[in-house]
Amino acid sequence: MHETIEKQLLEHKSVLEKTTEILAQEIEKASILAVETIQSGNKIMFCGNGGSASDAQHLAAELSGRFVRERKGLPGLALTTDASVLTSVSNDFGFEFVFSRQVEAIASKGDLLIGISTSGNSANVINALKMAKKLGCKTLGFSGNKGGKFSGECDLNLIVPSDVTARIQEMHILIGHIICQAIDDAFC
Repeated sequence: MHETIEKQLLEHKSVLEKTTEILAQEIEKASILAVETIQSGNKIMFCGNGGSASDAQHLAAELSGRFVRERKGLPGLALTTDASVLTSVSNDFGFEFVFSRQVEAIASKGDLLIGISTSGNSANVINALKMAKKLGCKTLGFSGNKGGKFSGECDLNLIVPSDVTARIQEMHILIGHIICQAIDDAFC
């Protein structure tokens, strides 16, 4: 057991070091994009599946609630939370449209959609990114491995340099927290 624990911790450290080296400037761009979106009176929407859905909800809560410091609530919405919408759209249109229908309904030009997928290939997230772009929204991807199909659909795709799902997810929440810190710095 000790070896397994140590191996995972060292893997995490290695991916963190590579992420720092490769993505620090891109994370800064993403942070500026998020801050400018809210400063312009627009909202940030999040979507993803499974663990990425949890990240979407977590990060939206950091905006509408608070991250670290006291500030007013900010417009962060997870498209993963309304069971009635998720099940009706999945039933009537197909699961691949579960997020794009919501984007079509609530997005405004200048909003930001953050799509989260460890592979960058989730069809429902890709469809949401396409719809967001069609409506004049900005698009940001959190992905891993080689970025998958996100690379062609995002204004900026933060590709975690790993093919291990757990390590990618760990970096996604860290990147999300860094963006939340930038937002706190701008609004506190």
